Amino acid sequence: MAVRPTEPDLSALKIDERARSRSGSKWLRWVAAGVGACFLAFALGFVLIGKTPSVQLATAHSASGGTRVALLNASGYVTPRRRATVAAKITGRVVKMYAEEGMHVEAGQVLAVLDESDARTRLISAQADRDATSAALADLRVNLANAERELRRTQGLEQAGVASPQALDLARTTADSYRARIEQTDEQVRAAEARVKVAQQDLDNCIVRAPFAGIVVSKDAQVGEMVSPVSAGGGFTRTGIATIVDMKSNEVEVDVNESYIARVEPGQPVISVLDAYPDWKIPSHVRTIIPTADRQKATVKVRISFDKLDPRILPDMGVKVTFFGDEPATAQGAPRVLVPQNAVRQDNGQSVVFLYRGGKVERRAVRVGAIQGSDVEIIAGVADGDRLVVGAGPLKDGQRVDVKQ
Repeated sequence: MAVRPTEPDLSALKIDERARSRSGSKWLRWVAAGVGACFLAFALGFVLIGKTPSVQLATAHSASGGTRVALLNASGYVTPRRRATVAAKITGRVVKMYAEEGMHVEAGQVLAVLDESDARTRLISAQADRDATSAALADLRVNLANAERELRRTQGLEQAGVASPQALDLARTTADSYRARIEQTDEQVRAAEARVKVAQQDLDNCIVRAPFAGIVVSKDAQVGEMVSPVSAGGGFTRTGIATIVDMKSNEVEVDVNESYIARVEPGQPVISVLDAYPDWKIPSHVRTIIPTADRQKATVKVRISFDKLDPRILPDMGVKVTFFGDEPATAQGAPRVLVPQNAVRQDNGQSVVFLYRGGKVERRAVRVGAIQGSDVEIIAGVADGDRLVVGAGPLKDGQRVDVKQ
């Protein structure tokens, strides 16, 4: 009897679930570590890029007017010599308003019209009185002519012995009386004409006109409001119609410390820089020095005229001025240049700037001169055309920076 071979028992063979679980977990950990490393690299690169500061640059340029020396600096405001708040000469209610802010007006142009009904009524009444008096004057002249004819007839009759002397005296008295009444009536007519002119002037005062050519900078009344040349009625009555400024009379008014007023004289050259346009240097000159001092501030007012006016110059703008002398500047050393004031920093009591070269900044010590408007004069350390960092945070020599576009 043949013996069949025994078959292997495969039921004893099985995969260890714990080993497979450990192998899968190990593979997942490697994947997670790789992803984390990538994120860390990106974050590190972002942080490193963020540490590069962005800066603005300015170019140093040669100092204008190198033949003059800056004597002192001052600040003030643009003020017009001709500025008027136009008011009505009478008290009345505004019925028409033509003035608007920013409107150009000519001398004599109508700005507003007040209620003229009362003034027109008074004018009509005055004209009626004048006409009535003139009519009475015509009647008196007719009677005078008749009295003079009667006087001539009486004189002839008296000479012929027909009329008595009493009749002649009566005729002469009648003619003289009419002459006197005509003279009186003439005066009454002139008085009536004067009253008509007064009434006409009251009517004309209801129209408010511009006293000079300029620009309306303030509209101070509205239609329906009461206006008066004097303050009346509390806060319900306006005292002005509009404010007009003659832009051609704009000038600069500054306060100069009385210790330095000896350096200022009429006609002296000045550079004016408006706060609104710090890069615009306006040639100017001293017009006059007000001959009085302010004891509280120990200053003297100086008025400066622009060599050429510009529409960008507006009243009450802030302005900084630099007064120059006629003495020639020293020719020793390198040519002087101007840089913005915010390009100069203080480091341990020393003035320094940061020059931009090839994507990096270079620390440079400088000698500072006079201030000219928003710029400062550099005597040594910077050359014409150098590019400097302005208005940035703390920097180090050799630090890499990005330039703002």
